[in-house]
Amino acid sequence: MNHPDLWETLSEEYDRFVNWDQRLAREMPFLESALAGRGARRVLDAACGTGHHAITLATKGYQAVGTDISAGMIRRARENAEHAGAAVEFHQAPLGSLRQTIEEPFDAVLCLGNSLPSLLSEDALHAALVDMAELLVRGGLLIFQNLNYDRIWPRRERFLPLVTHRQEDEEWLFWRLLDFHERTLTFNMIFFHKQNEEWEYRVASTELRPIFQDELEKQLLRAGFSAVELYGDYAGRPYEHSTSGDLIVVAHREAAPSPVGDSTTDSTIDTETQHPASAGQSAGFSS
Repeated sequence: MNHPDLWETLSEEYDRFVNWDQRLAREMPFLESALAGRGARRVLDAACGTGHHAITLATKGYQAVGTDISAGMIRRARENAEHAGAAVEFHQAPLGSLRQTIEEPFDAVLCLGNSLPSLLSEDALHAALVDMAELLVRGGLLIFQNLNYDRIWPRRERFLPLVTHRQEDEEWLFWRLLDFHERTLTFNMIFFHKQNEEWEYRVASTELRPIFQDELEKQLLRAGFSAVELYGDYAGRPYEHSTSGDLIVVAHREAAPSPVGDSTTDSTIDTETQHPASAGQSAGFSS
C-alpha cells in the first residue's frame, strides 16, 4: 500500500473490511506451497497492511518481517502480532525504499493486495522491483498479486463487490469504485458506519496506475528476475487475460554467476531444505 492518505484512513477499518479467516484460508496454501518449493525460511511481506500474512507465517515457523508506508497499518500490525503471540518485526517503509530500512537478505518477498499499482510510473515500478531483488538471496522468490488490469481496463469495470461487516449493534459497509483516466485510475472507497441507528460516512481516494502482464514480465526481466510464472487466482489456475480475477506472479531472482572455484552457498536458498514448519523453527484492496 503506497498512498498514506487513503491507507491511514483504511488502517482504522482494514480488519473489518477483510474477513481474514476466509482470506488466509484461500491464500495461504498457495503461498506456503511456493515458499516450501524453494526451501524459504525468511520472508518479507512488503505493503503488509495490518500484518496478518506475516503473522500467520510466523506462527508456522517462518522468520517474518513486514513493511508498509502507513504508520497506522504498522501500528495495527504490531498490535495484531502481540495479540497472536507472534514474533514479527514491522517497519514503516514505502515500496522502492525498503533497503533504507532493512538490510538482511530474505529467501522470499511477498507483495500482495494489489499494492504495486500504487507506483505511478514505469521508473517507480522498476525501482521497487530492483529494491526487492536486492533484498533477496540468489535464487530467492518474489510473489505478488495484482488485480487483472488486462480485463478491467478495456472493459472499464468500475465497481468492486460491496463488503459488509457487523459487530453487535454496529454495521459497516465498504463501497469501492474506480474512475478511469487516460493512463491512471482513481480508486475511491466510501466507508459507511451505522451506530445507534444512525449512519455516517467518509470518502477516501488514491491514484493507481494499471500494470499489465506484458509490462510486468519485461520489468521483472529488467530487474533481474527469471522463471516467471503467472496465475489467475490462488487456486493456481493459469492466468487468462479476459477472465482471471487476479494476476499472481511468482518469479525468481537470477543467481549471479559464481567466480571460478567459488563454492560458497551461504547466500543461496537450498531447495532441498526441509519446510520450516516441519523443521520445528520458532521465530492489502483484496477482501
